[in-house]
Amino acid sequence: MVNHLRRRDLERAYLDTLSQLPETHAPSPEARALALEALFEIDAMLDGLPIPVRRAFLLCQLEGLTHAQIAKVLRVSVGSVRLYIARALRHCLELAT
Repeated sequence: MVNHLRRRDLERAYLDTLSQLPETHAPSPEARALALEALFEIDAMLDGLPIPVRRAFLLCQLEGLTHAQIAKVLRVSVGSVRLYIARALRHCLELAT
């Protein structure tokens, strides 16, 4: 049930983001489906990590925030943000191999 809710929320956030794009930049239905599947896979890979680690990774990779911006959002040091992102990347790489 929780995975279904997270999946629904992730899909809704992606579609909300797409709705803000000009019509000429909107991806095809096939590209949307591929992007959603990739987002679901990333979400599954990050499952089990502490929330700050997940958030730092997603803010960096999906939102494009700088480490300093993420530090402000999470109210942690830039060094902590670097460690969080490295931990998330290491975790994903371990699962991918």
